[in-house]
Amino acid sequence: MFGRRKKGSSDEAVEVEDVDAVEQEDASAPPPRPSGPWDDDDAPDDDVNRIDLGGLQVPVPPDTEVRVDVSPEGEVVAATLVRGDSAMQVNAFAAPRSYGIWAEVREEIGAALREGGGRADDAEGPYGTELHAAVPTQVEGQGVGLAPARFIGVDGPRWFLRALLTGPAATDPAAAADLEAALRDVVVVRGSDPMAVRDPLPLRLPKQVTEAAEAGATAAADDEAEQPSLLMPERGPEITERR
Repeated sequence: MFGRRKKGSSDEAVEVEDVDAVEQEDASAPPPRPSGPWDDDDAPDDDVNRIDLGGLQVPVPPDTEVRVDVSPEGEVVAATLVRGDSAMQVNAFAAPRSYGIWAEVREEIGAALREGGGRADDAEGPYGTELHAAVPTQVEGQGVGLAPARFIGVDGPRWFLRALLTGPAATDPAAAADLEAALRDVVVVRGSDPMAVRDPLPLRLPKQVTEAAEAGATAAADDEAEQPSLLMPERGPEITERR
């Protein structure tokens, strides 16, 4: 539901930061973000506990679990904050210098959902215009149903942040309040490397997780050297942090 335009499109406008931008005449500049989410250059010096994922620094609010989402190829692709039965997935992407892309992305997501049998409507929220949707979802033993979801978009300086709220937070303002507040404490680290518009910002596992994994691998290798085994290694625990 979110990606770069296909090559060969007549209206393709792929921008890389070290090349002159292809401006859109009707595009507006990104709106101000007086209270977050933050760019690395204007982030406040506060005491918020955040997990450093490279392109994203994600807060860990009380009674909230933060999960690092990893692709089958082993790449970190997003972070998900889980509070009770609600969840908020956060992704960050490269964007142009001079205009925001949320309006365009929102239209594309809505069109894709409607085409797939879902629903999507613009609505006003704490971060401006967002998308309230019903997403076709496979329900075990019941076939395909429609699950409520909220898409929030924030245009920043050379980056775009997308949040997807599911569970009760998609429809209940009270259930969404803490996750919405946590979104304001997210810090985006765009970096200075040239990137094409809509490319995901590179993410990585937290340093403490990689160090623990390396230490575990070393210990396992030492144990195997002392006593060979034909047993397959067990699956390790999911990467989570909870406060």
